[in-house]
Amino acid sequence: MNKIRIYGEAVYLLAAVLLALSVALVAAADFGISMVVAPAYLLSLRFDFLTFGQAEYVVQGVLFVAFCVAMRRFRFSYLFAFLSCLLYGLILDLWRLIPVFNPAVTPPGSMPLYLRIIFFVAGELLTTFAVALHFKAYIPPQVNDYFVKGLSARYGVKQSVFKSCFDAGCLVVGLILSFCFFGTLKGIGWGTLVITLINGTLIGLFSRLFDRFFTPVPLFPRLKEYFDR
Repeated sequence: MNKIRIYGEAVYLLAAVLLALSVALVAAADFGISMVVAPAYLLSLRFDFLTFGQAEYVVQGVLFVAFCVAMRRFRFSYLFAFLSCLLYGLILDLWRLIPVFNPAVTPPGSMPLYLRIIFFVAGELLTTFAVALHFKAYIPPQVNDYFVKGLSARYGVKQSVFKSCFDAGCLVVGLILSFCFFGTLKGIGWGTLVITLINGTLIGLFSRLFDRFFTPVPLFPRLKEYFDR
């Protein structure tokens, strides 16, 4: 079977757009968001001057500093992970200008139940598809994923184990922020558990489907070589 050749840079951009859309969908559904984005989401709820995307800059900026300290070195290529965060945050805020995603126009959870379910299911499918696409692009993903990938390799920890610990840490931080800011659970719900349980399976499925039909190739081979070092 002849596979379709697709530029890795296009895959990267599509992943960023779809991931931001998926987060906007799940946040609007209000059944519980991914534990990874929970800290930023809660910051944006607590501080009106921060948009959701800007709150991601804060959280991933702190994580980026922690990553460099833990790696005990700094490379210029690391900055591309934070640039990926900037792109994602910008696109997320643009999606949330649309009335149905804009919490100032349509408060999260205020839509009819059937729409909320559709939004949640569509958001989860898009999330896992977008993450699978990010793994196919050579450009570094956001700091969250780069943190897991880099430190698990640096300290010889199995990536799946490190990822589980990282997700658990994000959940703990989200729970602490929720109770400190609002005195109750906010932004974290049964949907968070569902996302946690099925994410890995769906990402693997979409990854295999992509490999079956597509082959990513670089538009800028020298840039790929730089990241592959």
